[in-house]
Amino acid sequence: MSSRGEWFLIEREIPFESLEYDFREKGSEYAAKALGVPLDAMLKSLVSQLSDSRFVFVIMPSSKDVSLKELARSIGVKEAQMASERDAQRLTGYLVGGISPFGARTQLPVYVDKGILKHGEIYINGGRRGLILKLRTRDLVGTLDPTVIDLGR
Repeated sequence: MSSRGEWFLIEREIPFESLEYDFREKGSEYAAKALGVPLDAMLKSLVSQLSDSRFVFVIMPSSKDVSLKELARSIGVKEAQMASERDAQRLTGYLVGGISPFGARTQLPVYVDKGILKHGEIYINGGRRGLILKLRTRDLVGTLDPTVIDLGR
């Protein structure tokens, strides 16, 4: 059975490959290790809450931590923080550990770290735990139309 994330890409005729692994713990580091893919090409799909009460998707290489201070500065708000698990799941319709920017319940603005652009292909959650989608970086950028900024540390 396909996930909403997979259907999102199928409907837009975006080529991708579905990779499944035995989900035992949350975290893109675990997924990268389970699938044997480079940590820098495995992306984290995070939801952040801004000080003006808006929520945004933040897409980062798993090898980096997001700088919430830089995110807030780049967007022009006072602060940014990680959304609670409850808010992230409510907004996206996905469980934490499987959150995908593809097919999320609520369309949120997307911010990606410029570090992902150095990869021809990336790996990202597909909308359920244990499912990673492999696709071309240019297709992710073309489909999500994100704001690309330097978010990592």
